[in-house]
Amino acid sequence: MIGRRDIVSKYQEYPHRDQLCYFCVEDAEINYKDVDTLRRYITAHGKIRPRHRTGVCAKHQRLVAKAIKRSRHMALLPFVAEIQHT
Repeated sequence: MIGRRDIVSKYQEYPHRDQLCYFCVEDAEINYKDVDTLRRYITAHGKIRPRHRTGVCAKHQRLVAKAIKRSRHMALLPFVAEIQHT
């Protein structure tokens, strides 16, 4: 019989680490024209990475997402990744 302790909860999937937000520590400004910085927060398929992967605080995650979306509309970042034909 499986007990409660044997079931892994969704909170145990990602162990808590003391992560410091890059933008809080460096006092960096989020700008939609800074494509090199924004690329760190996008997957290879073009999706915005979640907070638990990037270590950015909630405030700056919202600003990063907004900057990425704005940069996509200005055609600085792609909406989707390019398909590689082999």
